[in-house]
Amino acid sequence: MKYKDYYAILGVSREAKPEEIRKAYRKLSKKYHPDVNKEAGAEEKYKEINEAYEVLKDPDKRQRYDTLGMNWQQGEDFTPPPGWERVDFGGNGDMGDFSEFFQSIFGNTGGRFNRFEDIFSGRHRTVNRDTEANLTLSLEDVVEAGTHTLLLGNRKLSVKLPKGITEGSRITLPGKSEGGGDIYVNVHIAKHKRFTIDRYDLLCEVHVPVWDAVLGKDITVETLEGYVEVKMPAGLQDGQKMRLRGKGMPKRDGSRGDMYVRVRIDIPRRVNEQQKALWEELSKLGL
Repeated sequence: MKYKDYYAILGVSREAKPEEIRKAYRKLSKKYHPDVNKEAGAEEKYKEINEAYEVLKDPDKRQRYDTLGMNWQQGEDFTPPPGWERVDFGGNGDMGDFSEFFQSIFGNTGGRFNRFEDIFSGRHRTVNRDTEANLTLSLEDVVEAGTHTLLLGNRKLSVKLPKGITEGSRITLPGKSEGGGDIYVNVHIAKHKRFTIDRYDLLCEVHVPVWDAVLGKDITVETLEGYVEVKMPAGLQDGQKMRLRGKGMPKRDGSRGDMYVRVRIDIPRRVNEQQKALWEELSKLGL
């Protein structure tokens, strides 16, 4: 069998603290999840990342793994040293996606490690006793905060949203997992019909006739709180943006991000004879 360097797989040093290991795992598992990454080998990479995390997040298993020494290289042929005895964690667990290398060190997992389930399609994944789940909210829900319901199997859990939630924010529900561990809720914001979200800033587009762009005019812009009148300066070019301070998403400190309004200038598709004559007069005057 081949030796697996779990530290190299997660991209951390052998002296990495638990928080560093957890942070690396979250980043890599999201990057290589098969529902997100369709490249060849992503699913195997995802399983390998989970296996590495299963070992390195547990102090006892990490210590046992470290006793193998630091002289092995990733991918080298590996045979447990003479006298090496596998640890049996009890029970008749299904080691499912775990490698032969893992089994040679830890033996029977006693069912404490479950097969990896889909965490990006609404179902949950149990790792040891902790659970991950996804909660997709509308932009309006995030702005209003409050409490929302998370469906996890046959259970309904209340999730209180703090201020400053953005795409990818993570909320912990301590001790709420069925196994007694924590539930990590990954928050996602559904695509909005009007606004594009960039962390705490919002972007929208407004279409104006060419003569309004040339002369300048008050235009009506939709914000999270309703419609506001905005003074468009004369001579604004197509694609330019106007900034509305404090009209974006709420931040943790109580302030707000900004809203950017991109102006799109509409050119008439058809003109009548009178309009054509006027445009010709304008062309003679030049810019």
